Amino acid sequence: MPGMIGLTQITGDVGAGIRFGQWLNGEGFANWEHAFVYLPGNLILEAEPGGARIVPLNYETVYWCTGIYKLLPPATTATELGHVAESLKGTPYSFLDYAYLAAHRLHIPVPGLKNEIASDGHMICSQLADEFYLRLSAHVFTDNRWPGYVTPAGLYNRDLQLK
Repeated sequence: MPGMIGLTQITGDVGAGIRFGQWLNGEGFANWEHAFVYLPGNLILEAEPGGARIVPLNYETVYWCTGIYKLLPPATTATELGHVAESLKGTPYSFLDYAYLAAHRLHIPVPGLKNEIASDGHMICSQLADEFYLRLSAHVFTDNRWPGYVTPAGLYNRDLQLK
């Protein structure tokens, strides 16, 4: 369904690094390391090191966040989904965001940390998916967490709560 968040696995060193980052955030060694948003036309919006991009869906193993999907306003149109995706296209990716998330989790006092985590000027994949929903007035998290404080495992755990 267009607008649904998908989660998939990343293998190799990058996947291991993401799993470690999620572990630092108290989410264990989760099996889902990458988040994306499904768009009309079998396309996805995903964060990548070169910037967020819109590309054809090419993942075979996907966990679909059907619980989170129910949070989208019922009248959300394909045109709105496309506009939001285009507004996020090109958003830079920052591996440092995992360090920022871990610093917050571990209560390490870093000046400006909340602003860095909340910044939509750079995002990891889960932050991009969460921001996509926020721009459609759908709040995935209602637990008073800092804006942007989300990992792929956090999306998975929230989806399980909503099912």
